[in-house]
Amino acid sequence: MTNAVIAFIGAGNMASSIIGGLLESGHPASSLHAADPSAESLANLRKLGPVHTYHNNADACAQADVVIVAVKPQVMRAALESIAAPVRKRGALVLSIAAGTTIASMEQSLGEGAAIVRCMPNTPALLGVGASGVYANAQVAPGQRELADRILGAVGLVEWVDAEPLLDAITALSGSGPAYFFLFMEAMINAGCSMGLSRECATTLTRQTALGAARMALESDVDLVELRRRVTSPGGTTERAVECFEHEGLRDLVAHAMTAAQQRAADMAADSEQETP
Repeated sequence: MTNAVIAFIGAGNMASSIIGGLLESGHPASSLHAADPSAESLANLRKLGPVHTYHNNADACAQADVVIVAVKPQVMRAALESIAAPVRKRGALVLSIAAGTTIASMEQSLGEGAAIVRCMPNTPALLGVGASGVYANAQVAPGQRELADRILGAVGLVEWVDAEPLLDAITALSGSGPAYFFLFMEAMINAGCSMGLSRECATTLTRQTALGAARMALESDVDLVELRRRVTSPGGTTERAVECFEHEGLRDLVAHAMTAAQQRAADMAADSEQETP
């Protein structure tokens, strides 16, 4: 299924990123279709390559092997209902990257027996370095799973889970995670400024430090605890700062915040199932 026909419902940033990643990986533009009510969004997609664009969702899905639904949760039901007929006719895989919409609620619109993969991506996918948590229902065939893995792998790494509720934890970890790092970086920059550094200097050093730390975490052959130990000299400045973080309960604060995010994700999923078809 190297040249599988892939249709996108919604042509926003995430759809554009996946299309860009697929084109870079060699997937032919002739096999990519996208629908969106915005002419501007479709025009931006065509700048990436000669993909087929439509204003009608069903038309975009007419020949699709995979349909990627990339719309806001509030229009999810209408989008699914608009593609239900061609999806059933083609036996297409539906891959949803909409937050808070469960497979059960999607089946209400698509019908029983639909092959559905639910994905929780994150915004670094816009740069090709995303992290996606993915769950497939029982109707997804092995070949369809491999295809979903290849599609999402075009914009970052992919982690499959064997229970749908675990996507709520992934939402709290990697889905919302970039914002946590941005907040910590903001705090570092502000602290640097209060110590006398210019905002430009503090910002430049904070960004580069975050990049360097992330690369070391990814590329080192030791775990994070050992990496931290190597930076933390006994009696030194880093040890003093780390002791302060520990004393102020940083670990508990992070756990509390992530639990709140997980619960919010679970609440959104429950709300989607309670909606009347």
